[in-house]
Amino acid sequence: MTETIINLESVNPIEFFGANNGKLDLLKKRFPLLKILSRGTQLKLSGAPEIIEQAKEKIDMLVQYLERNGNVSHNYFEQILGGDDGESIDNFVDKHPNDVLVFGPNGKSVRARTQNQKKMVSLAERNDIIFAIGPAGTGKTYTAVALAVRALKNKMVKKIILTRPAVEAGESLGFLPGDLKEKIDPYLRPLYDALDDMIPADKLGYYMTTRVIEIAPLAYMRGRTLDNAFIILDEAQNTTDLQIKMFLTRIGSNAKAIITGDLTQIDLPKNQKSGLDKATRILKNIDGIAHIELDEEDVVRHRLVKSIIRAYDKERERNDQ
Repeated sequence: MTETIINLESVNPIEFFGANNGKLDLLKKRFPLLKILSRGTQLKLSGAPEIIEQAKEKIDMLVQYLERNGNVSHNYFEQILGGDDGESIDNFVDKHPNDVLVFGPNGKSVRARTQNQKKMVSLAERNDIIFAIGPAGTGKTYTAVALAVRALKNKMVKKIILTRPAVEAGESLGFLPGDLKEKIDPYLRPLYDALDDMIPADKLGYYMTTRVIEIAPLAYMRGRTLDNAFIILDEAQNTTDLQIKMFLTRIGSNAKAIITGDLTQIDLPKNQKSGLDKATRILKNIDGIAHIELDEEDVVRHRLVKSIIRAYDKERERNDQ
């Protein structure tokens, strides 16, 4: 048996161990064959040398994450430890500073965190139109917004246009009080949330007021030509064939577009087909248009989201047989 002392002087030990040692308990659960004791800013590990090395690697990842961000949620703490998910250090620690897309208001770096997200960034740098298809939580919209914000900050475009089809996901907003904007905003909330992570509130307010950043329902795109813009069509699985064609033909000079969608979550009426599926098929071999498919391995939300996606996929496969 080997004993090792790890100093945690570079981070807040309360943040590392968690309230009532809740995070420390996660570490002990992850390495049940080790005896793990905490004292002040130190961790004492006792056990087999090879398991101690595994634990030290994870602890080092946690320390690096805390040094960068100042805090870590229980969910991220558990994901970094790995468990059955086997998250890699690249998902959480900036080993490659050049991977950072933008820095948010609190200094937190926003970057592609999985291999497919990194591929999406690479494709966006070489193509003017990207189709990013994948299930919920895979970061396709968030990565797309980060790319748009980076392009605006680097003066590669003059404006950002974010749009979604206003299709009800099993709920009706028609009887909600308020004007059209107030009725439509709930559909567009995820886009606001992403921008809040990347642009200070006062600057974002200025951009919105001056229409440097515009968030609008897809119907508002009709008849326009979008020049010098980074355009994102989100939830594109809820567009009809005519709608997605209309959107794609709005793109003007010096413009880039990313179309995101999840073909397993179509909220259109049963008598309407999604235009996204057809668009990805017929536009597959056009130079300048790229396609990326994300899957459950790209999920960066709660660890249970991966399991939920897999369960639904298996159920759908059984129904298709």
